[in-house]
Parts: sequence; structure tokens; C-alpha cells
Amino acid sequence: MKKYLKWLLMGLTMTMGWTGCTDDTGTLGITDDMDHISSSITHYRVTTRSIPTGSVKADNTNACLGKVIDPETGSTIEADCAAQFYCLEDYQLPDKDLMVDITLDPETGDTTDIKDGVKCDSCELRIYIKDYYGDANNPMKLEVYELSDEVIMEEGETYHTDIDLSQYIKKGAGPIASKVFTTEDYIVSEEDRNNSSYNKNIRVVLPASFGQKILEKGYANPDALKTSYRFIREIFPGFYLRISNGEGTMLTVLVSTVNLYFNYRDKEDKKEINQGVTRFAATPEVIQSTRFTNGNIDKLLQETGYTYLKTPAGICTEMTLPINEIFNEHPNDSVSLAEVTLQRYNKDQDAYQLGTPGNLLLVRKGQMEEFFAKKSVNDNKTSFITTFDSSHNTYTFTNIARLLSYCWHEKKTAAEKEGITEAAWEAQHPDWNKVVLIPVTVSSNSSGYTTSVNHDMGMNSAKLIGGDTPLKMQVVYSKFK
Repeated sequence: MKKYLKWLLMGLTMTMGWTGCTDDTGTLGITDDMDHISSSITHYRVTTRSIPTGSVKADNTNACLGKVIDPETGSTIEADCAAQFYCLEDYQLPDKDLMVDITLDPETGDTTDIKDGVKCDSCELRIYIKDYYGDANNPMKLEVYELSDEVIMEEGETYHTDIDLSQYIKKGAGPIASKVFTTEDYIVSEEDRNNSSYNKNIRVVLPASFGQKILEKGYANPDALKTSYRFIREIFPGFYLRISNGEGTMLTVLVSTVNLYFNYRDKEDKKEINQGVTRFAATPEVIQSTRFTNGNIDKLLQETGYTYLKTPAGICTEMTLPINEIFNEHPNDSVSLAEVTLQRYNKDQDAYQLGTPGNLLLVRKGQMEEFFAKKSVNDNKTSFITTFDSSHNTYTFTNIARLLSYCWHEKKTAAEKEGITEAAWEAQHPDWNKVVLIPVTVSSNSSGYTTSVNHDMGMNSAKLIGGDTPLKMQVVYSKFK
């Protein structure tokens, strides 16, 4: 009976929390012959401010490329990227003695000469687009640089979004190729573009001499094709990509491929000549790293009438929890529920408005870097996740009571252990009662359990009520007599 009443009480107090109350502490009671349990609700002020997210771990699954201006804030976001290319294990080129060098007439395209030999007829880079922000008809100029074989991006290193990727470019080298493109490629027919099998991509013609160099190295050193590790270091370190002109488009790259085209004789019928292609792809098995540059951040951080959430690697919101007030004002009560809601300002209508972060992580400020470094997931004790409620334009953390209790007892226990006052301990640990709200992407398994939580690298922004306007936290207390 006691257990039943306890859970019934929790249900009732949560319902009352949703239906509203005054700032005064009221008494809500359920009694029986065995217990007397009373509950009360109090509201506390919560302060927030914008802080820079800072450098975060770069996403190795997708690369980003482009430059855009947020129409809401006027801040600029730029992205350049570097990519290594994957080589299948124990990969082999066609038998060298089957390769042929075909000479074509430059005017008619007819074959004028065929001789034995290794020749790359043509070479291209294909950048396949997973998603994009901005105008699909906006012209942008892309430059492609070879990475250095002396300064290699190492697999064991962690690369962050503020990294200067230009340090990995081949020393003294200019771009190997460039391309003015639009996201919608009108060179491809409308029928093909509307085909369900078509994937938007940027085709950059590379010098045939570049492909020739890869083929010759591959034949001279076949063992270098056995693993990606050796391929990257002995044949082809990768490319650095940047937008050198234009703005208004940001691409999320699904995959990039380098395609080398050549001709070779059929093994059975040596007179028959086939066209072949060797393809290397930038995949999660090798390094893809994006650098993001956010302009106008300092100005946004100085604004005090509200706070921001901006991705990628831009701004998050810091929240100071009124933990001392919550526990000191009710020393004999238990905190059974603590709820806080963040209201988003409506955005102006704009054709290219940035999206709204879909998931928000609440984590202790001092544990933010560790959380992502250890690939943690929310434990609903010191870290919580909520989703954007589009119908109410809010983010709500329905119960962070465990976090409040954890921080309170941590402070008291640590101060006692160190033989200092709680005030002295707080001075030594100024972030003890602070959390940060960070936009994230969340993955789950088929059972609905969260399997990964990562920084949101999408083009998203939210302006929240806060700053000079304190938020309100609703706290439900329970007392057992």
C-alpha cells in the first residue's frame, strides 16, 4: 500500500506541475493510516548566457564545404575540408602487360594509334552531396589541393573543427584543379536529375597526369595497394578542398571519389580492348576532417537580452542552477521533480532561414569535453536530452531533480572531506552549479536505446528567451512524516 501511494503521489504532483501553480508554496496532500506525505511546489529563477561552443571533435562521417550568412544574425559560417581516400585490402591493378596506350585524334576523337603501355586517359573527382543549405543555383568556385606526403593526417589523432587544414597541403603547391559549380548541375539533363537513382554531385576534372602518377606508383610498388595506410603514405595522401569565391551555399558531402580511367586488353582475346576504371573513395575508414569558421560570434555573445544555440561549432547556452536556494529553503524536504523550459523566439520568414536544433543535451559544464571524448550517452543523472517541441516552440527538461541532488551532495561531501567551508569549495569550483545546453544528434538502436550522442554539425540556430530575462524552474518537494 505504501509503495502504491508513493507512485500515485508522484503521478499527481507531476500532473499538478504541468497544470500550473503560483509562486507561493502550497500544500498538496495524500494521507492514509500508515503514512502522511505532503508535497509543495516552488518556483526559482534560473539565469542563462551565451558562451562559445569552442573547438569540437570533427565529424569523420561527413565533410562540409561552403560559405553562408545566417539571415537572422548576419554571422558567417565557412567550411573547408580535407579527405583521405580508402584503398580496398590487397587491391590489384590490371596486369601491366595488358594495359594499352591509345592515341586519339583531337578533332575527330578517332583512334590513331594503339600501343602497349600504362596510360591514364582521364581522371576526375566526384563530390556526392548528401544535403545542402542555400540556393541550388548559387555559383561557387571550388579549389582542389593535393595533401602532403610529408605531413600526414594520422588515424590515431583527434581532429577538431578549428584545425588549420592548410598545414597538410603539399608545400608550395597551388590548386591541382578548380571548378565553378552550382549545386543543381544543369549539364545533366532534367530527366536524369529527376531520376530516383541520380545523386547530386560535383564533377571536377583532374589532370590526366595526376592519374598517371597514381597508376605508375601503383605498378612500381604493388604492395602499397594492400592497405589504406600504405596507399595514403606511399601513393596518394588525399585532397584539401576549399571554396575560394562565392557564398550562400553549404554542402554536406556524403562521399567523394577519385576515378582513374584507362584501357586494357581482354585476357582471352587480346585484340579486344576494354575501358577500365580504378576508384578510391573518401569513407569513414579513413580521415575526413572539416574546419568551421564562425564570424560575428563575439558580437552575438555580447547580446544580453537572450541566448543562442548555433551550429556547427558555434554557440551554446550556459545555465546556472539555483541549487543552494532549492535545498537551503527546504532543508527537510526531498526534491522529487525539477522542470525547466526554454522558449525559442519565432524566426523571421526567410527562404534560407537556418534550421532549428532538433535535440538538446544538458550536461554539467565541467564534463562537457569528457562527455564527447568518451563517446558517452545521456545517463539522466548528470546528462539529459530533450527534443524541440515545434507545437509550443520550446525545449523542456521535465525532471533534472537527480542532477540537483547530485551537485548538492557532491559539494557538501567534498567540502567536508577537504576540511573547508562550502563557500570556500564553491570558490574553488565556480562551475559546480552550471550546465551547458548543446545541440546534438542522437542515434538509437531498434529497441529505442540511445547508442550515440554527437555534436550537431548541421546548419542550425535558435534564439532563446534568457540572458537578462531569468527563466523559471518549477520544483516539487515531498515530505514524509
